[in-house]
Amino acid sequence: MASKKIVIAFDMDQDHLEQIRGAYPTFDFTVQTEQDQISGALVDAGAVIGWGRYDAATLAGAPELRWVHTFGAGVDTLLSPELIDSEIVVTNNSGVRGPNIAEHILAMMLGFARGLPEIMRYQTRREWHDAERGVFELGGQTLGVVGLGDIGQALAWRANALGMKVIGVRRNQFDLPRGVEHVHPLDELHTFLGEADHVAICLPLTPTTRKMFGAAEFAAMKPSAYIYNIGRGAIIDQDALVTALQSKQIAGAGLDVTDPEPLPADSPLWDMTNVQITCHTSGATPYNWERGMEILIDNLGRFDRGEPLRNVVDKDAGY
Repeated sequence: MASKKIVIAFDMDQDHLEQIRGAYPTFDFTVQTEQDQISGALVDAGAVIGWGRYDAATLAGAPELRWVHTFGAGVDTLLSPELIDSEIVVTNNSGVRGPNIAEHILAMMLGFARGLPEIMRYQTRREWHDAERGVFELGGQTLGVVGLGDIGQALAWRANALGMKVIGVRRNQFDLPRGVEHVHPLDELHTFLGEADHVAICLPLTPTTRKMFGAAEFAAMKPSAYIYNIGRGAIIDQDALVTALQSKQIAGAGLDVTDPEPLPADSPLWDMTNVQITCHTSGATPYNWERGMEILIDNLGRFDRGEPLRNVVDKDAGY
């Protein structure tokens, strides 16, 4: 039987801590937020909830550990080789931030459609300009969604409601998600890119997706197309992106993530009028804790009963 000790390895507020203690009084919930003390806390723990990276030494000293849960969706910083090779189950909060991140991408798309980046620059300079400057409408255009997980699916049906045609790229082929007209397999990525007016990257960072978008991918896009990244900055070859933007090979980019982060002050991306940078803020939502706690409380019950957990990460795939 799994150990009843559950380590909370991040700063959970008191109300939520009392919520899980009240729901599962037989568990020993131990809070340890000091990173250099977490290994010691895990010695006799059955599970840990937090964002840490669990290396060989930590796992070797935690023989009873059976479950690791992260309150985020991405697990690229969590998965050590030793954790991947272990029998420890990893779960995440995938889906919690899907609605708000989808709205964030739409906000950037609408910003380009209405010329808002340029207009906002006029506002900071207190200049009045009333001429139309390359505005367009999203209705009738094609949105290409790369990665049809929770975020990609949330974006697809919202964009479809605005009158957009939505196509996707997905590693595994399943039934068409709501609002998606067609899904390309991964080996048709360049064909897919040539069809899209907007390309939204909704992928986790894995060895397969690292620098997935480079010079060849930008060359496959329409010169009038825009690209958006809310996954991880390293999915895009940033030097190739700068070149594509400067040469007008593509029309613009909406970047919530960059490589590195923070984006250095001397990056040319800051001054480009065809770039929106939102400093890794798309995940912000007032419903983060509400949705996250629902998953955690459900999984605590499943763990207690020995049932399969929700949101299990494919450790080999990296998401």
